[in-house]
Amino acid sequence: MIIDAHAHLWKKQKGIVNGKPVYDIGGGKSNFGGEIKQMMPPYMTDGENTAERFLANMDYAGVSGAVITQEYIDGNQDDYLLTCKSDRIKICALYEEKEMGDISRFDGIKICAGRLKDKNLLNHLEPFKIADKEGKFISVDLADGDEQTADMQKTIEMFPNLRIAIGHFGMVTRENWLEQIKLAKNKNVFIESGGITWLFNSEFYPYPSAVKAINEAASLVGYNKLMWGSDYPRTMTAITYKMSLDFIEKTTEISEENKKLILGENARKFYGFSDLLVPQKIKNMVED
Repeated sequence: MIIDAHAHLWKKQKGIVNGKPVYDIGGGKSNFGGEIKQMMPPYMTDGENTAERFLANMDYAGVSGAVITQEYIDGNQDDYLLTCKSDRIKICALYEEKEMGDISRFDGIKICAGRLKDKNLLNHLEPFKIADKEGKFISVDLADGDEQTADMQKTIEMFPNLRIAIGHFGMVTRENWLEQIKLAKNKNVFIESGGITWLFNSEFYPYPSAVKAINEAASLVGYNKLMWGSDYPRTMTAITYKMSLDFIEKTTEISEENKKLILGENARKFYGFSDLLVPQKIKNMVED
Protein backbone atom coordinates (compact mmCIF):
# COMPACT_ATOMS: atom_id res chain seq x y z
CA MET A 1 0.00 0.00 0.00
CA ILE A 2 1.40 3.38 -1.06
CA ILE A 3 0.38 6.74 0.46
CA ASP A 4 1.46 10.17 -0.79
CA ALA A 5 2.16 12.46 2.19
CA HIS A 6 2.55 15.72 0.24
CA ALA A 7 0.46 16.81 -2.75
CA HIS A 8 -1.42 19.93 -3.84
CA LEU A 9 -4.82 20.56 -5.43
CA TRP A 10 -6.68 23.65 -6.55
CA LYS A 11 -9.60 24.64 -8.72
CA LYS A 12 -8.26 28.13 -9.37
CA GLN A 13 -4.76 29.33 -8.56
CA LYS A 14 -4.79 32.67 -6.74
CA GLY A 15 -1.51 32.82 -4.87
CA ILE A 16 1.04 35.30 -3.62
CA VAL A 17 4.85 35.26 -3.76
CA ASN A 18 6.90 38.09 -2.27
CA GLY A 19 3.75 40.21 -2.17
CA LYS A 20 3.02 39.71 -5.88
CA PRO A 21 0.19 37.65 -7.42
CA VAL A 22 0.50 34.13 -8.80
CA TYR A 23 -2.15 33.06 -11.32
CA ASP A 24 -2.72 30.67 -14.22
CA ILE A 25 -2.19 31.89 -17.78
CA GLY A 26 -2.91 28.62 -19.61
CA GLY A 27 -0.94 25.63 -20.85
CA GLY A 28 0.16 24.76 -17.34
CA LYS A 29 1.99 28.07 -17.05
CA SER A 30 1.53 30.71 -14.37
CA ASN A 31 2.50 34.30 -13.82
CA PHE A 32 4.70 33.78 -10.75
CA GLY A 33 5.10 37.24 -9.27
CA GLY A 34 5.91 38.74 -12.67
CA GLU A 35 7.91 35.78 -14.01
CA ILE A 36 6.38 33.12 -16.26
CA LYS A 37 6.81 29.63 -14.77
CA GLN A 38 5.68 26.19 -15.89
CA MET A 39 3.93 25.33 -12.62
CA MET A 40 1.83 22.44 -13.89
CA PRO A 41 2.21 19.82 -16.62
CA PRO A 42 1.34 21.44 -19.97
CA TYR A 43 -1.71 19.20 -20.46
CA MET A 44 -3.40 21.02 -17.56
CA THR A 45 -4.43 23.59 -20.16
CA ASP A 46 -7.26 25.09 -18.10
CA GLY A 47 -5.12 25.70 -15.01
CA GLU A 48 -7.31 23.42 -12.91
CA ASN A 49 -5.36 21.00 -10.71
CA THR A 50 -8.34 18.92 -9.71
CA ALA A 51 -8.92 15.92 -7.47
CA GLU A 52 -10.27 13.94 -10.43
CA ARG A 53 -7.01 14.33 -12.35
CA PHE A 54 -4.97 13.51 -9.28
CA LEU A 55 -6.97 10.37 -8.49
CA ALA A 56 -6.40 9.16 -12.05
CA ASN A 57 -2.65 9.62 -11.55
CA MET A 58 -2.84 7.86 -8.18
CA ASP A 59 -4.68 4.90 -9.71
CA TYR A 60 -2.16 4.57 -12.54
CA ALA A 61 0.82 4.75 -10.15
CA GLY A 62 -0.75 2.35 -7.64
CA VAL A 63 -1.16 4.96 -4.88
CA SER A 64 -3.95 4.21 -2.41
CA GLY A 65 -4.20 7.47 -0.43
CA ALA A 66 -2.85 11.01 -0.28
CA VAL A 67 -2.52 14.04 1.97
CA ILE A 68 -3.23 17.43 0.40
CA THR A 69 -1.13 20.21 1.89
CA GLN A 70 -1.27 23.87 0.85
CA GLU A 71 1.08 26.69 -0.18
CA TYR A 72 0.77 30.47 -0.24
CA ILE A 73 1.90 30.46 -3.88
CA ASP A 74 -1.32 28.65 -4.81
CA GLY A 75 -3.63 30.71 -2.61
CA ASN A 76 -5.98 29.47 0.09
CA GLN A 77 -7.77 26.38 -1.22
CA ASP A 78 -9.76 25.53 1.92
CA ASP A 79 -13.17 25.73 0.21
CA TYR A 80 -12.14 23.55 -2.72
CA LEU A 81 -10.35 20.98 -0.56
CA LEU A 82 -13.50 20.45 1.50
CA THR A 83 -15.10 19.13 -1.72
CA CYS A 84 -12.14 16.80 -2.30
CA LYS A 85 -12.00 15.07 1.07
CA SER A 86 -12.67 11.33 0.93
CA ASP A 87 -11.49 8.03 2.38
CA ARG A 88 -8.49 8.29 0.02
CA ILE A 89 -7.74 11.99 0.45
CA LYS A 90 -6.98 13.82 3.69
CA ILE A 91 -6.85 17.63 3.63
CA CYS A 92 -5.08 20.48 5.43
CA ALA A 93 -6.46 23.91 6.27
CA LEU A 94 -4.01 26.73 5.53
CA TYR A 95 -2.61 28.87 8.34
CA GLU A 96 -2.25 32.49 7.15
CA GLU A 97 -0.85 34.42 10.15
CA LYS A 98 -4.31 35.33 11.36
CA GLU A 99 -6.98 33.79 13.54
CA MET A 100 -8.13 30.47 12.17
CA GLY A 101 -11.80 29.73 11.65
CA ASP A 102 -13.60 26.41 12.01
CA ILE A 103 -11.30 23.58 10.90
CA SER A 104 -13.41 20.73 12.25
CA ARG A 105 -13.87 19.22 8.76
CA PHE A 106 -10.15 19.25 8.01
CA ASP A 107 -7.68 16.52 8.95
CA GLY A 108 -4.73 18.81 9.65
CA ILE A 109 -3.25 22.29 9.38
CA LYS A 110 -0.54 23.39 6.95
CA ILE A 111 2.03 25.96 8.08
CA CYS A 112 4.31 27.41 5.39
CA ALA A 113 6.86 28.35 8.05
CA GLY A 114 9.58 29.38 5.64
CA ARG A 115 7.23 31.92 4.04
CA LEU A 116 5.90 33.49 7.25
CA LYS A 117 6.36 37.25 7.55
CA ASP A 118 7.31 36.66 11.19
CA LYS A 119 9.45 33.52 11.08
CA ASN A 120 9.56 33.10 14.87
CA LEU A 121 7.39 30.01 15.31
CA LEU A 122 6.85 30.82 18.97
CA ASN A 123 4.69 33.72 17.76
CA HIS A 124 2.48 31.30 15.83
CA LEU A 125 1.29 28.87 18.47
CA GLU A 126 -2.44 29.12 17.67
CA PRO A 127 -2.49 26.44 14.91
CA PHE A 128 -0.47 24.10 17.13
CA LYS A 129 -2.91 24.64 20.02
CA ILE A 130 -5.92 24.02 17.78
CA ALA A 131 -4.45 20.90 16.19
CA ASP A 132 -3.43 19.52 19.58
CA LYS A 133 -6.85 20.16 21.09
CA GLU A 134 -8.82 18.75 18.14
CA GLY A 135 -6.61 15.75 17.41
CA LYS A 136 -5.42 17.06 14.04
CA PHE A 137 -1.91 16.88 12.60
CA ILE A 138 0.44 19.69 11.60
CA SER A 139 2.17 19.71 8.20
CA VAL A 140 5.00 22.24 8.22
CA ASP A 141 7.61 23.34 5.68
CA LEU A 142 10.48 24.97 7.55
CA ALA A 143 12.89 27.62 6.29
CA ASP A 144 16.20 26.34 4.93
CA GLY A 145 18.64 24.65 7.27
CA ASP A 146 18.44 25.31 10.99
CA GLU A 147 16.88 28.79 10.86
CA GLN A 148 13.70 27.62 12.61
CA THR A 149 14.70 24.31 14.18
CA ALA A 150 15.32 25.66 17.69
CA ASP A 151 11.87 27.29 17.78
CA MET A 152 10.37 24.13 16.29
CA GLN A 153 11.93 22.00 19.02
CA LYS A 154 10.55 24.28 21.73
CA THR A 155 7.11 24.08 20.12
CA ILE A 156 7.29 20.29 19.93
CA GLU A 157 8.10 20.18 23.63
CA MET A 158 5.00 22.29 24.37
CA PHE A 159 2.79 19.82 22.47
CA PRO A 160 4.43 16.40 22.91
CA ASN A 161 1.36 14.46 21.76
CA LEU A 162 0.81 16.49 18.59
CA ARG A 163 1.55 14.75 15.30
CA ILE A 164 3.90 16.90 13.21
CA ALA A 165 5.16 16.16 9.69
CA ILE A 166 8.24 18.09 8.53
CA GLY A 167 8.05 18.66 4.77
CA HIS A 168 10.47 18.81 1.85
CA PHE A 169 12.70 16.22 3.55
CA GLY A 170 14.20 18.99 5.67
CA MET A 171 15.17 21.00 2.55
CA VAL A 172 17.70 18.26 1.97
CA THR A 173 20.01 20.03 -0.49
CA ARG A 174 20.50 23.05 1.77
CA GLU A 175 23.20 23.50 4.40
CA ASN A 176 22.39 22.08 7.86
CA TRP A 177 19.40 20.10 6.55
CA LEU A 178 20.05 17.31 9.04
CA GLU A 179 19.03 19.64 11.87
CA GLN A 180 15.48 19.41 10.54
CA ILE A 181 15.72 15.62 10.28
CA LYS A 182 16.84 15.39 13.91
CA LEU A 183 13.48 16.85 14.97
CA ALA A 184 12.04 13.41 14.19
CA LYS A 185 13.88 12.05 17.24
CA ASN A 186 10.83 13.40 19.07
CA LYS A 187 8.13 10.75 19.48
CA ASN A 188 5.37 12.20 17.27
CA VAL A 189 7.46 14.02 14.66
CA PHE A 190 7.93 12.50 11.19
CA ILE A 191 9.73 13.57 7.99
CA GLU A 192 8.02 13.54 4.56
CA SER A 193 9.81 13.75 1.24
CA GLY A 194 7.48 16.01 -0.76
CA GLY A 195 9.72 18.00 -3.11
CA ILE A 196 12.78 15.74 -2.87
CA THR A 197 12.82 15.24 -6.67
CA TRP A 198 12.64 19.03 -7.07
CA LEU A 199 15.59 19.51 -4.74
CA PHE A 200 17.64 16.90 -6.66
CA ASN A 201 16.32 17.92 -10.07
CA SER A 202 19.78 18.83 -11.41
CA GLU A 203 20.82 15.21 -10.87
CA PHE A 204 17.50 13.84 -12.18
CA TYR A 205 16.04 10.34 -12.22
CA PRO A 206 16.83 7.87 -10.64
CA TYR A 207 18.09 10.38 -8.04
CA PRO A 208 20.93 8.39 -6.43
CA SER A 209 21.77 11.29 -4.11
CA ALA A 210 18.15 11.40 -2.92
CA VAL A 211 18.35 7.70 -2.07
CA LYS A 212 21.62 8.34 -0.24
CA ALA A 213 19.97 11.20 1.70
CA ILE A 214 17.05 8.95 2.67
CA ASN A 215 19.48 6.41 4.09
CA GLU A 216 21.44 9.13 5.87
CA ALA A 217 18.27 10.48 7.49
CA ALA A 218 17.24 6.96 8.48
CA SER A 219 20.58 6.45 10.19
CA LEU A 220 19.63 9.33 12.51
CA VAL A 221 15.92 8.74 13.14
CA GLY A 222 15.04 5.34 11.64
CA TYR A 223 13.11 4.31 8.54
CA ASN A 224 9.96 4.21 10.65
CA LYS A 225 10.00 8.04 10.78
CA LEU A 226 10.19 8.69 7.02
CA MET A 227 7.27 9.10 4.59
CA TRP A 228 7.19 9.47 0.81
CA GLY A 229 5.59 12.54 -0.78
CA SER A 230 5.39 13.62 -4.43
CA ASP A 231 4.78 17.40 -4.32
CA TYR A 232 2.28 16.83 -7.15
CA PRO A 233 1.72 18.58 -9.56
CA ARG A 234 4.77 20.87 -9.51
CA THR A 235 7.32 18.08 -9.78
CA MET A 236 5.30 16.59 -12.64
CA THR A 237 6.62 19.37 -14.86
CA ALA A 238 9.86 17.34 -14.98
CA ILE A 239 8.82 13.73 -14.34
CA THR A 240 5.70 11.58 -14.25
CA TYR A 241 3.83 10.90 -11.03
CA LYS A 242 4.92 7.26 -11.18
CA MET A 243 8.59 8.31 -11.42
CA SER A 244 8.28 10.32 -8.19
CA LEU A 245 8.03 7.05 -6.23
CA ASP A 246 9.57 4.64 -8.76
CA PHE A 247 13.13 5.67 -7.85
CA ILE A 248 12.49 4.43 -4.31
CA GLU A 249 10.67 1.27 -5.43
CA LYS A 250 13.49 0.22 -7.76
CA THR A 251 16.59 1.12 -5.76
CA THR A 252 18.65 -1.72 -4.29
CA GLU A 253 20.05 0.62 -1.62
CA ILE A 254 16.93 0.34 0.58
CA SER A 255 15.53 -2.98 1.79
CA GLU A 256 12.05 -4.08 0.71
CA GLU A 257 10.92 -3.95 4.34
CA ASN A 258 12.05 -0.33 4.69
CA LYS A 259 10.52 0.62 1.34
CA LYS A 260 7.15 -0.53 2.65
CA LEU A 261 7.59 1.70 5.70
CA ILE A 262 8.59 4.78 3.68
CA LEU A 263 6.07 4.37 0.86
CA GLY A 264 2.98 3.69 2.93
CA GLU A 265 2.99 2.02 6.29
CA ASN A 266 4.40 4.98 8.24
CA ALA A 267 1.91 7.38 6.62
CA ARG A 268 -1.01 5.01 7.19
CA LYS A 269 -0.34 5.08 10.93
CA PHE A 270 0.64 8.76 11.18
CA TYR A 271 -2.35 10.17 9.26
CA GLY A 272 -4.84 7.53 10.37
CA PHE A 273 -5.82 6.07 7.01
CA SER A 274 -8.07 3.02 7.10
CA ASP A 275 -9.90 0.77 4.64
CA LEU A 276 -7.70 1.76 1.71
CA LEU A 277 -7.53 -0.48 -1.35
CA VAL A 278 -4.52 -1.04 -3.58
CA PRO A 279 -5.44 0.18 -7.10
CA GLN A 280 -5.58 -2.54 -9.76
CA LYS A 281 -2.53 -2.66 -12.01
CA ILE A 282 -3.48 -1.76 -15.59
CA LYS A 283 -0.89 -2.42 -18.28
CA ASN A 284 -0.05 0.60 -20.38
CA MET A 285 0.30 0.59 -24.17
CA VAL A 286 4.08 0.01 -24.18
CA GLU A 287 4.07 -2.95 -21.82
CA ASP A 288 4.04 -6.54 -23.10
